[in-house]
Amino acid sequence: MVRACLLAALVLSLAACGRDGGREPFAESRTPASLAPRFYPPEGWAWGYIGVGDQPLQRYGVASTRRVPVATVVIVPGYGETAELWFETASDLINRGYTVWILDRAGQGGSGRYVLPRDLGFVPSFDPEVAVLRELVRVVVRPTPGAPLILLTQADGAVVALSAVRSGLKVDGVIASSPQIAAPQEKALLGPVKRASAPPLGWKPWSRETPDDSAAGRTHDAWRGQVGHAWMTANPDLRLASPSLGWTKAFEAASRVMETGAQQIRAPVLMFNPDQRADAFCRQLADCTATTLAGARSALHLEADRWRRPWLDAVEAFIDARHAVPATISAVPARA
Repeated sequence: MVRACLLAALVLSLAACGRDGGREPFAESRTPASLAPRFYPPEGWAWGYIGVGDQPLQRYGVASTRRVPVATVVIVPGYGETAELWFETASDLINRGYTVWILDRAGQGGSGRYVLPRDLGFVPSFDPEVAVLRELVRVVVRPTPGAPLILLTQADGAVVALSAVRSGLKVDGVIASSPQIAAPQEKALLGPVKRASAPPLGWKPWSRETPDDSAAGRTHDAWRGQVGHAWMTANPDLRLASPSLGWTKAFEAASRVMETGAQQIRAPVLMFNPDQRADAFCRQLADCTATTLAGARSALHLEADRWRRPWLDAVEAFIDARHAVPATISAVPARA
């Protein structure tokens, strides 16, 4: 059964849901004083929670244009990203006439955690977050005819989004920025005495010394590169370090299932700078285009304007092109 808490951002009880170091979901984040206004939440931003079965609740946020929206965009971030990291991009898309939703990944951002410590990335499987994405669209977003529904993903978030489409979610298109698909493992990730939630050898918790996105080589832009680190510094509940052994195994398993179901993905797909496996997967799909922004680093939504502006323009062009084809917007009940 789906459990959804549709709570406005001004409801004070949400602010108390997160506890530093606990497993509970966390909604109201404190805006870092170091950030410029362009990185603030979009006007009218509201938070909510959604969950499936007894899985930890996942946090989502939404804001819309003041005029009638011409499209609905649901953002699925990559590993380690929070919804807050996408605020600038969300505002840009809203200004272009779209309603924008961001779904924090399972066990990340403001979503509930499966295990402690809170900054250890862990999920037992990608299946629950695939199910939550489907239910978010069906129960909460409820897209309407005339406004295309687009999934916008980053890195491994493409596996979640494309798996949801493969298993029955009807969308008008998927945009995958720097999509990543896990390579098959040559040997078992977990030894006979290793727990799935165990950190890999050498794992370190998140700290203020953890490199930001600029220092880690994910963007050329020093200002945008500091955004994620600033939000995590100001909000301990948002922090995430490198993934557990179990998360890596779940990513690999979800990638294999998705690859075997390529023929079931009929929605148009646009990939920017795919990795080798994602590029090969694109060629197996019914309608997929891969494009390269030469010289760009992996976080295109955080890149310098030299790459980010053409990326945004291409995103808009892809979305607007969906108006020229018969609408397919609808969401079907989740399938096992």
